[in-house]
Amino acid sequence: MPKQDSTYWSETHSPLYSFIFVMPLFVLYEVGTVFLSAEDILVLRNGADVLMKQVMGLFGIYGIYGFSASFMVGFSIAFLRQKKSLKTLVIKGEYLLMMFFESILYSALLFVLLGFFQTFLMSPVSRRLFQQVVLSLGAGIYEEFVFRVVLITGIAAILGFIFQWEKRTRYIGGVIVAAVIFSLFHFIGAYGDSFSFDLFSIRFFAGIILGIIYAFRGFGVAAYSHAFYDLIVLTIITTNGTG
Repeated sequence: MPKQDSTYWSETHSPLYSFIFVMPLFVLYEVGTVFLSAEDILVLRNGADVLMKQVMGLFGIYGIYGFSASFMVGFSIAFLRQKKSLKTLVIKGEYLLMMFFESILYSALLFVLLGFFQTFLMSPVSRRLFQQVVLSLGAGIYEEFVFRVVLITGIAAILGFIFQWEKRTRYIGGVIVAAVIFSLFHFIGAYGDSFSFDLFSIRFFAGIILGIIYAFRGFGVAAYSHAFYDLIVLTIITTNGTG
């Protein structure tokens, strides 16, 4: 058989490596059950075992180790059916070791991610925080569409019609007027802030910057810039509040 070049990722993705790699885990699990009492086995066998028992029971296969044997037979059949597609049957020990540490890395990642989500979902302020995240994303989409795409374009068209300005001048006017409306919008309604010139100036300046981003980079970049900015502010406020 001619030698074929292959990489760690492609070779270890094969059923051969999966079959060899999982065998110690399977053996440890089954040997461990030998040292358990009959009551412990019935309680501690995992949920997949229970499901497997129910499915195999439909075919008349019963008994704790009968299911394990069925698993091995099924795995062996699957391996033999795919063996023809393997480039080589040579097992590289260093690959198995790398797979072992790769699995540890993924388990650590899973632990961190699930720990984050558990803390997030069980936190008394998690619902409020989630709402703020969603609102930040919505602000990027809808506020940019209304105050940049619609208003700048509409105001520029009106200024051009009234004053017959050239395209650049009327769009500069559109960016400025839209920024004024954008800032004033945050003081309107029951949930609006109390008006102050400082807040108005900050939001007006933000409207100018976002308007320039929209003019040069388009709606998509402006929307993401707005959303990411809100998320950064939210992160800082949340971190300072819980520190």
